[in-house]
Amino acid sequence: MRLLLLLLITTFSYSNFQAQTQPWQGKFEPIDNMIAPPSTYRTASGAPGKAYWQQRADYKIKAILNENNNTLTGEETITYFNNSPDDLSYVWMQLEQNVNKKGNEDFGAINNSIKDSITTRQMQFLTRAINFPAGYSIKYVKDATGNNLRTMVNNTMMKVKLNTILKSGESTTLAISWSYPITDRSMYLLSREGYEYFPEDDNTVYLIAHWFPRMAVYNDTEGWQNQQFQKLGEFALEFGNYEVEITVPEDHIIASTGELQNSESVLTKTQRKRFDDAKKSFDKPVMIITKEEALANEKQKSTKQKTWKFNATNVRDFSFASSRKFMWDAQAVKLPTNTVMAMSFYPKEGLPVWQGESTKAITQALEVYSEATFDYPYPVAISVNTSNIGMEFPMISFNGGRPDKDGEISDRAKQGMIGTIIHEVGHNWFPMIVSSDERKWMWMDEGLNTFLHQRTVAERYPDFNHTTPKSIVPFMSGDKNILRPVMTTSDNELLQQFGANFYQKPTVGLQMLRNSIIGKELFDEAFKEYANRWKYKHPNPSDLFRTLEDATATDLDWFYRGWFFTTDNVDMELSNVKWFKVFEENTNIEDQNKSSQVKIKANSNSTEAESKDFSNGPEVITMTSTPDAAYGQFLSRLDEPEVRKQLSNKNIYEITIKNKGGLVMPVTIEWVFTDGSTEIDTLPVEIWRRNEYEIQHTFIKEKEVSKVNLDPNFEFADTNMDNNTFPKEETKSEFDTFKDNKKEH
Repeated sequence: MRLLLLLLITTFSYSNFQAQTQPWQGKFEPIDNMIAPPSTYRTASGAPGKAYWQQRADYKIKAILNENNNTLTGEETITYFNNSPDDLSYVWMQLEQNVNKKGNEDFGAINNSIKDSITTRQMQFLTRAINFPAGYSIKYVKDATGNNLRTMVNNTMMKVKLNTILKSGESTTLAISWSYPITDRSMYLLSREGYEYFPEDDNTVYLIAHWFPRMAVYNDTEGWQNQQFQKLGEFALEFGNYEVEITVPEDHIIASTGELQNSESVLTKTQRKRFDDAKKSFDKPVMIITKEEALANEKQKSTKQKTWKFNATNVRDFSFASSRKFMWDAQAVKLPTNTVMAMSFYPKEGLPVWQGESTKAITQALEVYSEATFDYPYPVAISVNTSNIGMEFPMISFNGGRPDKDGEISDRAKQGMIGTIIHEVGHNWFPMIVSSDERKWMWMDEGLNTFLHQRTVAERYPDFNHTTPKSIVPFMSGDKNILRPVMTTSDNELLQQFGANFYQKPTVGLQMLRNSIIGKELFDEAFKEYANRWKYKHPNPSDLFRTLEDATATDLDWFYRGWFFTTDNVDMELSNVKWFKVFEENTNIEDQNKSSQVKIKANSNSTEAESKDFSNGPEVITMTSTPDAAYGQFLSRLDEPEVRKQLSNKNIYEITIKNKGGLVMPVTIEWVFTDGSTEIDTLPVEIWRRNEYEIQHTFIKEKEVSKVNLDPNFEFADTNMDNNTFPKEETKSEFDTFKDNKKEH
């Protein structure tokens, strides 16, 4: 090896190496020390290991919704399976309703700036001037034999001390009785559930979520995931089977996770017939409850009750909506391995746009997401209309977007409504099935889901706006003092930028990997591999990172390091382009100058000067014969006349590109020729390996070039396109633009 290096050094002078004069940042080094190490539970390839395990929790719940005082009362029996290698003396349970208690940090703390002019509602968010009851009342927690279990509540988490050790491989049963006041969603910021009151007809739509004490996750990477619920970071939950009975006023209709078990008791004969018809309707929705029926239902105010029964298999959560206001439509969606009922529930306030668009949007999401990952496995996918929200649960989502009182809706609002439905239905894949830890890594579910949500919009609603690399430029151009990396835990991000950082930036990153770095076919296969490896399991960021590399044979550590772990941005500057031609001895110099405006330079140092355009013509390169010593021990020799022949009258261009933003990326170069034609060259990202700040590269072109552009199709979210062109184009100052506008008027 030492001899080889010596030969290399003697073959190339030091001046031929482009030295990096600024500190080396290791942009291409492995990220092994930045992510969780592989283990017997999670392999170095990104797949679950042979020893992978996860806990399980099955629930039997009976609940009563009291419309008179807006309370929910319930009893549940949990069978908890300890599949871990550890013995457990206690378990942790989630009590998210406690976040709404006056004594806890409320939603006002997220956006807590006060101004000299503020709306009454904003003041309510900040001060909670009108107080409301909230939080769990736990009546008892007992074991399988009826003995009380000692509990300790810490805000939104409850520790349950077991009377006997729960050994590895065994299960235990917990019985819990509880109640809580359902909160008015309009009373505080970022309400994910609660009730919405309609004063015009004195009715309510209930969105019931985070409504029962739930088992926290216990896993191989951190033990108990018992971080407090602080509003932004959502949920980490175990899979299980559910048997749920919900008692509501007799005239209420329930939309729920799971399959209805007693339709004969809660639906009319006509409604059951319509639902059976919907199972065979694959081209349009069938109305199960019509507008006229819903309007009549609004007026009943029944004092009687009825109980709806639902079962759900292998889900990580359970949610439902209940109201007498609901219209209901349904349509069958045929997937390669499954037929799903797409259903929408909405009050009259959602007409007409919800009747025309909601179930259609569910269908689009089911088809595109299934193709991109795995077929939707559950029997139903439901969209429920409400206000000011987009929130997801297994098989059901609560989605905002309504027309005005005249039934009119702007194109922008309609796009937002449809996008919300697609997005929340899409969450069935991430994180409801590919069950990442939302409380810790919001981007793992929101980013991956938004990536497929935007793909669905682009493919099925091509006239709609959708996220592209340009979308993230304003955020990535922001103040580095407040920007945080994507790899920031959920609750530590600023409210005003978590959408850009956890939704858009991962989306754009995946778009760049798919469209410009890996390629669609190979990326799609790898993304599907990740989804299938980790469905019904709990992946971490390292599992995603490793799987994409494992399934593509592509080193992506440079991309993960820059895009996910830093706040660097892409800003490539095309700082110089030099034009050369090889001097030809047998050509008349006068003719050569006349035909191609060759600029002959006797001083070789002239190539170091920066040119401003191509107006002075090319510089001449004098090619000399190669001395024998330069070949070292090689006995063969280049055919030098042939090399000269191949370069005869060719245009040689040397480009210099500087990395101003810090993020390395592949380089896409557009050549615009003097005849108006164009050509694209792409340099792989590896060109930055030996100099992270500046690169040079040489190209041979048949035609003369009039202009060179970097990233012509805006693939890499370059934050400053003004320095991407040679010759440089002058941009008008704001003052000059102002003067021009004044002249026009």
